[in-house]
Amino acid sequence: MTTVVAVRKGGQVVMAADSLVTFGDTRLSFNAEANRKLFMVNDAAGQTIFAMAGAAAHYLVLQHVLAGQPVEALRFGGKDEIFQTFTRLHPVLKDSFYLQTKEDEHEPYESSQFTMLMANSSGIYGVYSYREVFEFKQFWSIGSGRSFALGAMHAAYDRARSARDVAEAGVAAACEFDRNSAGPVDSLTLKLKVSK
Repeated sequence: MTTVVAVRKGGQVVMAADSLVTFGDTRLSFNAEANRKLFMVNDAAGQTIFAMAGAAAHYLVLQHVLAGQPVEALRFGGKDEIFQTFTRLHPVLKDSFYLQTKEDEHEPYESSQFTMLMANSSGIYGVYSYREVFEFKQFWSIGSGRSFALGAMHAAYDRARSARDVAEAGVAAACEFDRNSAGPVDSLTLKLKVSK
């Protein structure tokens, strides 16, 4: 599992993640492999930072799917644009990367199997299994350490000087208490269009 956080504050958006990968009971630390969970993509409006929680395969698949698209087709400037982009990418995930869309018998839609956090100059967004998109005003977290991270970020947000300070507090709490999260912490920062 993992812990990924995103924070917007002071005109910046920061995403941070731990670097531990687990396979059942086996831990693959950063000392064994450079486990980078964040990646940046050039898109129609600039750049977007992405991270996934769940299956390790999602990371490579998403990188390749996005790299195979024209930059002008990658629109992540708001909930509707993100939904439309990932709805258009869903058949590509199925046909070219063999995405297994079945979760259970009573699914309302085919699943993309995602738990994703993304951030760009327009804000912070979560994208989940049925391509549902949420926009977060201050901060959010995904992964096995998310509860610890959310609590720490809630406690730090008003007192912290920067988005980076809040993000680091969140991942540090997860690394301290979640058995599936460990440092070192990786982070990326972008400037927001509108400061909130």
